[in-house]
Amino acid sequence: MKKSKLTLLALALIPALGLVSCKEEDNTVEEYPNWQSVNDSFVQSLATDSLKKEGWARYKSWSMSADTEGSVADYVYVKKLESGAGTASPVYTDTVSVVYQGRLLPSVSYPSGYVFDQSYSGTYDPDTSSPSEFSVSGLVDGFSTALQNMHVGDRWLVYIPYQLGYGATEKTSIPAYSTLIFEITLVDFWRAKKAE
Repeated sequence: MKKSKLTLLALALIPALGLVSCKEEDNTVEEYPNWQSVNDSFVQSLATDSLKKEGWARYKSWSMSADTEGSVADYVYVKKLESGAGTASPVYTDTVSVVYQGRLLPSVSYPSGYVFDQSYSGTYDPDTSSPSEFSVSGLVDGFSTALQNMHVGDRWLVYIPYQLGYGATEKTSIPAYSTLIFEITLVDFWRAKKAE
């Protein structure tokens, strides 16, 4: 009798510990159904529609030749939220100071998109949001591309196709084939120091 009570207790604890496998028969809902197709369609619609709207632009990946047109996925798509007073842009070897938030496209549990990283907590406030520092060369191609076209004080909403993000590879909480959506404010940038 003791053994059966312990078995029942162990079986009752399995769901609480998150050790239940998901099967089609369980009627569980997949968080990111048809994710590659959803993301491909979204980027295609950006390429088709966004440039017809005021305040939108596209920038070809910094790593591609300027001579070729490129495919839809070779560009980042940008909605310019605020323009800064700066006139120069960072280059690939620079370090930047940015305030940012990164999220995914809407999914089953995240109607506004899952926020996977941000440099501030709560709501964005330029007076209280602390910037983070990065080397432009240490970022995914799409983020690097956007930064190399921004000026100090610019605040952009940047859509990065998965081909310029993490591609077909899952990255911690970011599923494979994810379009990355970043709200970025470029606070400052500086050149690398020359060796003496």
